[in-house]
Amino acid sequence: MGLFDRLFPKRKQKENLSYMYFMTGNQPLFTKWDAASYEHALVKMCVHTIANNAAKLKGKHIKKAKGILREVNDNLNVLLQFQPNPLMNAFDFLYKVISDLFDPDSSNTLIYIDKDDDGTVRGFYPLNFSLAEFLEDGIGNIYVRYQFQNGRKVVVPYENVIHLRRFYKNDEIFGSPATRTIKPILQLAKTTDEGIQNAIKLSTSLRGILKYNGILKPEDIKRDRDRFVQEYLNSDNQGGIGALDTKAEFIKTDLNPIMVDSNQITVIEKKVYNFFNLNENIITSKYSEEDWDAFYESVIEPLAIQLSLEFTNKIFTPRERGFGNQVIFEANRLQYASAKTKVQIVKETAPFAIFTRNEIREIFNLAPVDGGDEFILAVGGKAELISTEGKEEENEKNGKGTPDDGNTSGRNGE
Repeated sequence: MGLFDRLFPKRKQKENLSYMYFMTGNQPLFTKWDAASYEHALVKMCVHTIANNAAKLKGKHIKKAKGILREVNDNLNVLLQFQPNPLMNAFDFLYKVISDLFDPDSSNTLIYIDKDDDGTVRGFYPLNFSLAEFLEDGIGNIYVRYQFQNGRKVVVPYENVIHLRRFYKNDEIFGSPATRTIKPILQLAKTTDEGIQNAIKLSTSLRGILKYNGILKPEDIKRDRDRFVQEYLNSDNQGGIGALDTKAEFIKTDLNPIMVDSNQITVIEKKVYNFFNLNENIITSKYSEEDWDAFYESVIEPLAIQLSLEFTNKIFTPRERGFGNQVIFEANRLQYASAKTKVQIVKETAPFAIFTRNEIREIFNLAPVDGGDEFILAVGGKAELISTEGKEEENEKNGKGTPDDGNTSGRNGE
């Protein structure tokens, strides 16, 4: 049995579904096609930079009970942090999802949530479909009909689809592809690249002309030219000197092809970087602490919020969300700070017992140690460890999957 049959076992399909129509009058369908934007080197470099850094985000199932947030130790966390599906680890999963989202020809990502009959999540799958159509039944429930490249189709409830989108303005369901926006910039970049290539070819294509002082047959002219090139215009001519008799004269040609100015290339590259809210320092990994903070706040943090909200809304029922269950995607931003900043932050927060020993070790890219979950309180030059063992036991008790805390029997978060 293949992956498709395991994900979508043969069962009776939902009947009496019709296409959805919105106030714009458009039929909501989305076609993924192989456009050329992502294949351009600048675009692929920008998308890779965003996806490679955003894939460091760590997904967590957390729960707020009695004002305290705690990470829930369940299978959902294993899926989010290690292996969302049998084909991908967590990093590859996020990289693929975000690459698809930031592809100018897509601007949408649809992730199928595989659930068992009890509603427990078994995996997350970013499906490679060719067409997605939005349908509805007679009571307003929304469905997505996927069509794959092999022609197979499947209908799934939209509540089981995590939908991320960019440029969400013109359509009620989909984000708008940005092909038309970025195409003129990429055409300009392509023209520049071709101009450089043609200039290089032209500069090496014609070095001179052999002018004959008599009338020769075309085949004789070609034979003499080939002999001259073979003997004198190649790397074997160590002396660099050619010889001719009076029947021919060699006239050197000086070609000065017009090259694109480096400033023009920089302007074009900057246009592409600006489209993705990036700059050269981020692309080339030469960023300062300030560069990284700006990149995080303008690109990574909005992504983390979008991921957190959509995963939370699609995984948990309203009742479970009401009892504090949520998914968050976070990153330890202090790992990218300078050593001086790290020391200063730890020193200034010590009187407030904000960090545990292991959290401080993580800031400095060190592995956790046994017994390192106590908070450090430093006052007047003296450090004191505050144990959280009693609080953890209380939180664990309050976080069990009982009917009182909003978790449905058999679902994630028990």
